[in-house]
Formats: sequence, C-alpha cells, structure tokens
Amino acid sequence: MTESAAYHFCPRCAHALVRRLNAGRERSLCPDCGWVHWDNPLPVLAALVEYEGKILLARNAAWAERIFALITGFMERGETPEEGLARELKEETNLDLQQSSLIGVYEFQRKNEVIIAYHVEATGTVQLSEELVDYRLVAPERLRPWRMGTGLAMADWMRARNLPVEFIDLPARIELHDPKAD
Repeated sequence: MTESAAYHFCPRCAHALVRRLNAGRERSLCPDCGWVHWDNPLPVLAALVEYEGKILLARNAAWAERIFALITGFMERGETPEEGLARELKEETNLDLQQSSLIGVYEFQRKNEVIIAYHVEATGTVQLSEELVDYRLVAPERLRPWRMGTGLAMADWMRARNLPVEFIDLPARIELHDPKAD
C-alpha cells in the first residue's frame, strides 16, 4: 500500500491531509492539528518451518495452484517476535513451535514491510487454517527460493547449510509473504 492510499484525511481531526516536507522527506500531514503520517514499515514474521525433517511450504487459497511459500503473519502489539511466530504457526498450521533461530531481517519496500525471518522446528499434526488450502513437505536440498522477501531468507538459510541455491522466477503479481493473504 502506498502512503497516498493509506490516508486522505487526518485520523485525529478529519481535516484533509496535504503533502509537505517534514523531517527531510515529503509526508502526508494535517495542516490543522499537525498530525504526521510517518508511514513506518510493518513488522512481518516469517517461518521457514522444519517438520519431520523437511520444510513445510503452504499455499494460500488466493494463489495459483503451484505457488507455495513460508508461513507469515503480522507481529501484534504486546508480543515478542518469538511469541508472534508461535502464534502464527499455531493459527495457520496447528503446529507447535519447539525451537526457533533468527535467519535474518529483510526489507520489502514495495509493501512497506520489514520481514523478520526465522527457522522453526515444529511438532504436532498439520491442520491448515481456512486461508491455506494445501501444503508440501520439501527436502531442504530441493527448495527453490524466489528473488524477493521471504525467498531471500530461504536462500540465506540454505547457504548457511551449504545447500545449492537455485532461484525461481515467479509471476509479478504473487505476494509470497503477504500476511493478510496467508
């Protein structure tokens, strides 16, 4: 979402916003009460889930049939990244987080997000949420990351294990880490 699409009116006083230079950047702000839309990136949690020795990739109901990706979701107020990761994993797959380790932090400027990606070891029985329609268990050496967002985290995780990285190209419209779509 672009900043202009986010707010047209001040959420404090309902006055129409204007674009002006503020703190070195052009931003939307209220000329009446002074409210500034800082448009800070949203934190997104991503889980590269290891389950029964393989990596679990899931397909969202809105995606093309052959598109599978990591489990993702927005971090919520009052939770640590690890707590959010455990919550998202349980909500989306019914799996329990046993252990997690940070892979890295990745920008996704196109969606104004910061992705915090973890490798997760999980146990339990897979039961997908209504938003997910299918999953695959893939041997780590057979993973094929994509060149954006969570695909970059997958590639870094593979490199750390000396696995060969062969990127795939995806259709431009696919948002593989969109927590609203998971």
